[in-house]
Amino acid sequence: MQYFYCYYLETTTYDVVILDWMLPKLDGISLLKKLRRQKESPPVLLLTAKDSIENRVEGLDAGADDYLIKPFAFEELLARLRVLVRRQTDIQCDTISVADLIVNFSTRKVIRGGKQIILSGREFAILEYMLHNKGIILSRDKIEQHIWSYDFEGASNVVNVYIRYLRQKIDDGFEQKLIHTVRGSGYVLQENL
Repeated sequence: MQYFYCYYLETTTYDVVILDWMLPKLDGISLLKKLRRQKESPPVLLLTAKDSIENRVEGLDAGADDYLIKPFAFEELLARLRVLVRRQTDIQCDTISVADLIVNFSTRKVIRGGKQIILSGREFAILEYMLHNKGIILSRDKIEQHIWSYDFEGASNVVNVYIRYLRQKIDDGFEQKLIHTVRGSGYVLQENL
């Protein structure tokens, strides 16, 4: 079991890691310390039923960026995750604009050219990932790994399909296209290519 935790953390990049203190075979604190020894390490929210001050201090000193005690309100977990992602990406507000596209991550509101656009959960997740990586070419594999779980066995063109959905909603009807294909490499969101 220990091998699987380490394997997943070492082979993929994450925006945030939610780590439980009391894992089977390997405790979360040991895994956290191992994670912090890596060259690049994502923010970690330690989620646990251990609620003493000593436990909180131990978790934070071991390298946790935040500490949340069970039971918790789901809204609070989401808010804490948004804060950790903002810190990670140096985004100081919940809104990003590219050209006339405005996206608010807290309200999940998407506006282009003054018109609100309704996106599915997956479409929004892909758009959010692309916005946080604006100007960076994202391969289909990278998008799939970031948006879908490891056990997902979808069609090989699932990313292409969702990019097409996004283009229909974000770019169709606008002269300036924001979502671009880079042949042989993947997709990029930027004002001009």
